[in-house]
Amino acid sequence: MDPLLVDDDRAGERLDRYLADAVPGLSRSQAQRLIDDGHVRVEGRTAKANLAVKAGDVVHVALPDPAPATAAAEDIPVPILFEDADLVVVNKPAGMVVHPAAGHSSGTLVNALLHHVDDLSGVGGELRPGIVHRLDKGTSGVMVVAKHDAAHEALAEQFHDRHVEKEYVALVWGVVQAGRRIDLPIGRDPKDRQKMSARARRARSAVTRITKADHLRGVTLCQVAIHTGRTHQIRVHLSAIGHPVVGDATYGGVKPRVAQDLRPLLRLDRPFLHAARLAFTHPSDGRAMAFEAPLPEDLQAVIDELRALQGEE
Repeated sequence: MDPLLVDDDRAGERLDRYLADAVPGLSRSQAQRLIDDGHVRVEGRTAKANLAVKAGDVVHVALPDPAPATAAAEDIPVPILFEDADLVVVNKPAGMVVHPAAGHSSGTLVNALLHHVDDLSGVGGELRPGIVHRLDKGTSGVMVVAKHDAAHEALAEQFHDRHVEKEYVALVWGVVQAGRRIDLPIGRDPKDRQKMSARARRARSAVTRITKADHLRGVTLCQVAIHTGRTHQIRVHLSAIGHPVVGDATYGGVKPRVAQDLRPLLRLDRPFLHAARLAFTHPSDGRAMAFEAPLPEDLQAVIDELRALQGEE
């Protein structure tokens, strides 16, 4: 790939963090492996992952040939919204992890897709074939997966350049108004590495917008658009402004006691967050594509019961 030139606003970042943001489709762990294996040179010299890059540094990255997928295929049902020779669009169920990792070696979306799709891309790594973007385990909704390397590269570039439209539905505590824009950088929580934070010392830009708001008593059903794709972005941003996602135990969205007309919320065993719409450009022919997934039964049932208890139509 072409050499990378470090901009002024990226100066001081760790090399692995810089690469993960600068190279479409590359995760930070993949960047670390490339560095450790000697595939990355800064100013003509090999470097360590924790090197602080400087403005004007020239970074050369030699991407190795894609690795074949080695995760096991499993006959797990997964709703497929669209499929052609280049990509597959799925409606990921809540509770399903996207790819195998420590503690989740099976039962993932990748395991399911390897059973249903014969030619997934290897660019994502041995355990992440075809994966261009992710949804949290507890989040349901629309995902696109590449079926070959060229499609993977084209889709990853669209996500990196923020040309993909991503809309979610979230139920949050309190009253939040449509039109609210949340512009808060997000980084790893220094006190808990499993969490993200809007108050991290090293953070990356993130923007979230509330595009629609349906006010129920004590909660708001929101339509949310994100312009970036940071880990846990919606959950962190909504919590940061005092309106955590209902059912989100990690970011303050679980309450032990609620009013009688909010009792259905206590049945939630995951955050009330659903990826409702995804729009992008087809990687081969350039046509505009958009896919939607309605609220799954568990979330819709909660809304129906809330409206009934609160006397709404």
